[in-house]
Amino acid sequence: MRGKIGIIGGSGFYDMEGLKKVKKVLVATPFGEPSDLFVTGVLEGREVIFLARHGKGHRIMPSEINYRANIYGMKKLGVDTIISISACGSLKAELKPLDIVIPDQFVDRTNQSRRMTFFGDGIAAHIPFADPVCPDLSKALYEAGREAGARMHLGGTYINMEGPQFSTKAESRLYRSWGMDIIGMTNMAEAKLAREAEICYATLACVTDYDCWYMDEACDTVSVDIIVQNLLKNIEVSKNILKAVLPKLKREKSCLCQAALKDSIITSPDAIPSKTKKALALIIGKYIK
Repeated sequence: MRGKIGIIGGSGFYDMEGLKKVKKVLVATPFGEPSDLFVTGVLEGREVIFLARHGKGHRIMPSEINYRANIYGMKKLGVDTIISISACGSLKAELKPLDIVIPDQFVDRTNQSRRMTFFGDGIAAHIPFADPVCPDLSKALYEAGREAGARMHLGGTYINMEGPQFSTKAESRLYRSWGMDIIGMTNMAEAKLAREAEICYATLACVTDYDCWYMDEACDTVSVDIIVQNLLKNIEVSKNILKAVLPKLKREKSCLCQAALKDSIITSPDAIPSKTKKALALIIGKYIK
């Protein structure tokens, strides 16, 4: 059942064209409803599970997304690899609109306003998260992007702001002073939950615009219309990268993502409430019966 590839589509990415044997699946989770129906199918010879992060029609704000249900649903459907497609703003002049960044670090500025762990309710676990994305998956995406002719950047720090408002100039300047590279509103929660679920995770972060710091230097503003145009162009490039990378992803994995929970569950098995143990069986079952 495992070995399927999950694709989470962000702003503007609500459908995955080219899928064969398409089915729409409603997945029940202990954490409530996912963002939308999961779309299953075959693309470039690989089994793929697609989910629109904000729901079809973009009806769910970043702070309203049920990240736990989304990642749990992917796990339940047999996904062991997740590729996230996300729009982002640039905090550095060299990261230009229409570039694609594959971040290797995240900083959280959401103040824990969204649930980012499967644990609690009588069970504690502390996963290693020094390197929050899968290096093998990131490298494969980078190489596929280069082959597709995209302007790719391997590595960088994604600062996850709360939103839904964009940054003030003071915030944008602050993040630049910290050395942040790009800014978005969704990826930290996904990366944490994917690691807890022992799923490889990496992001194609598509630069739509410079964050508002740039207005000081450019002396003009970026219109919403230009941002949307760049967003749609980025989505088309991302789809080409996905088609290029899928056949190249190895089914057998050598990364550490697939054993992230090993030695990470602190709670004694006999102290875990039966209700919690049952709800998390999909996540913890190979370590705790």
